[in-house]
Amino acid sequence: MTTYDERASLSDLTTTAERVRRSVEGVIEGKPEVVRLSLTVLLAEGHLLIEDVPGVGKTMLAKALARSIDCSVRRIQFTPDLLPSDITGVSIYDQQRKEFEFKPGAIFAQIVIGDEINRASPKTQSALLESMEERQVTIDGKSYELPGPFMVVATQNPIEMEGTYPLPEAQRDRFMARVSIGYPSPQAELEMLDVHGGVSPLDDMQPVAHAHEIVKLVEAVRSVHVAEAIRRYAVDLVSATRNHPDLRLGASPRATLHLLRAAKAAAALAGRDFALPDDVQSLAVPVLAHRLLPTAQAQLNRRTAEQVVGDILQRTPLPTSGQRSGGPVPPVPSMPPVDYGQQPGARRL
Repeated sequence: MTTYDERASLSDLTTTAERVRRSVEGVIEGKPEVVRLSLTVLLAEGHLLIEDVPGVGKTMLAKALARSIDCSVRRIQFTPDLLPSDITGVSIYDQQRKEFEFKPGAIFAQIVIGDEINRASPKTQSALLESMEERQVTIDGKSYELPGPFMVVATQNPIEMEGTYPLPEAQRDRFMARVSIGYPSPQAELEMLDVHGGVSPLDDMQPVAHAHEIVKLVEAVRSVHVAEAIRRYAVDLVSATRNHPDLRLGASPRATLHLLRAAKAAAALAGRDFALPDDVQSLAVPVLAHRLLPTAQAQLNRRTAEQVVGDILQRTPLPTSGQRSGGPVPPVPSMPPVDYGQQPGARRL
């Protein structure tokens, strides 16, 4: 059962997340679903990969999210000559003290913005692997803890563009979700000209939440209940990617864990202390698609990973009412996913 303190924490979560959402949407015009996914990843203790063509606001979204929270922020511009030590840090010999002293790199911040991450070599990209998974850096056999909350928000251009390297599979798997901003609607682009035409809206942004608040909200998300049937549903979705004829590489067990964590964060943002199958469904594409590798035949047929995940969602049966005896889960609605704002007692951001 949910305690009074947990309810209060979820209430605080929706209030704080609303402030952050409004702050970010003041900069990113006409993309509420992208902002919501960014908040979901933040509260689920994940990392976000923003992939799109240049000029649509990838770096602007990352900076707006970082400036909305009163925490340490570092930006890394990934270039072909960037070294792994520029990210993690390096030990320098101190002549006076006759010992090595560790100089932290740019990764030692609470929110790290990796701009155009796929313009650096795979060797440099791999410097992020330990930091993103274990939230620590090991230099010369000694481990250094990273501050919390810790989130990497990376942007990348499509690999078809000149001067880019594909991200290694191990690094893509460490990003909880991938989002594509896309071009704005004509009306949103017109409003952008009015707002951004003179000065950058980032200049006037002030923090609307503190780092210690985010840490407490992350703990509140962990308390969200996920019934056994919904956990099995997530496992079925991920398992289906490993046997699909259009894929040569399916999703990993880490993907299953990320999908459940993201579903719990989505439920909390909707004002619920329990997850629904719709939470899993709505996050399946952004959480799973970037980890999948289509076969050569599927690529010839122009089958994308997003389409494959969509097919799996259609074919995988939803939990039935009789299966949902593990927690306070209401009757399961049918696809497509419902608007959380219409759920009884739910609060929409």
